[in-house]
Amino acid sequence: MIIADKCVVSIDYTLRNNKGEVLDASGNGEPLSYLHGTGALIPGLENELTGKKKGDKLNVTVEPKDGYGEFMPQLIQKLPRANFEGVDELEVGMEFQASSADGHSMVVRIDSIEGDEVTINGNHPLAGMTLEFEVAVADVREASDEELDHGHVHGAGGHHH
Repeated sequence: MIIADKCVVSIDYTLRNNKGEVLDASGNGEPLSYLHGTGALIPGLENELTGKKKGDKLNVTVEPKDGYGEFMPQLIQKLPRANFEGVDELEVGMEFQASSADGHSMVVRIDSIEGDEVTINGNHPLAGMTLEFEVAVADVREASDEELDHGHVHGAGGHHH
């Protein structure tokens, strides 16, 4: 079976930055399983997997526009600590839900805290980076009706209800 929309795909992968540093990997013989064609993967990787089959191995370079987007300096803001009312301990790396200027929900994380000034960043941590994936297709199967209805994989490597 070849990879196409509405298939459950299981991949073993290693993700590196353009310096060769490992950023993420599937672990301990447990592949990542996802529903192809639903946006579960970044577009640059999902597009390269389309048409592949079990046993295929590939190296994929994903530019920022097809990954997590370009880095946008305007998504970095310095805010007074008072804006975080109700949060007892602020720490670098903490993430919060926020509303963008156009009213969309977004995740921001604390990049730094200096005195009463907190710097938040709405960019994805991998924004602006060229990503290098080493991928092996472990399995491809048809998605069940329930998986299609729910929009995610069930069972091993997927969601458990």
